[in-house]
Amino acid sequence: MAREIDESQIRQAAQLARLELNEQEIALFSRQLSAIVQSIEKLNELDTKNVEPLIHFLPVYNVFREDQVRPSLTNEQALANAPDHADGYFKVPKILEENSSA
Repeated sequence: MAREIDESQIRQAAQLARLELNEQEIALFSRQLSAIVQSIEKLNELDTKNVEPLIHFLPVYNVFREDQVRPSLTNEQALANAPDHADGYFKVPKILEENSSA
């Protein structure tokens, strides 16, 4: 049984996401999401008892190179052109207030 995504659900999701949708968009999204749910429900009809779960359908290999230690800037060189620094660190303007919870 295909589940319909009705316009009230679209309105609720839009409100939670802080989206302003007009009536045409609400009707369109309701139809589109209902079609997506119907397609997914068709997949539930398949017998997957003997199918092994996959993370990816293609073989995936690590394409990154091995980490190698290479020469780098010294702390003094890195801070040489910094507009402001203190105690070996870049000094930047404060952007949070003292009573901020962030």
